[in-house]
Amino acid sequence: MSGLHAARVAAKIRRELGVEVEMIHGHYGEYKVLVDDDTVVDGGARVILGVVPRGKNVLDAVRARLK
Repeated sequence: MSGLHAARVAAKIRRELGVEVEMIHGHYGEYKVLVDDDTVVDGGARVILGVVPRGKNVLDAVRARLK
């Protein structure tokens, strides 16, 4: 589930912010979003339970970091 969610969020970032996104598969239960090697979103331990950050929250965090 988190892989599909990550792909959708990556597509949304590409579309709405016009920036390139690289997806890297991490360890099971890992969900992090980095901008210029800085973590802007970390899903934490809840990702193991299938609770991933909302796409809007990820997009807002990336947008804020790019400013």
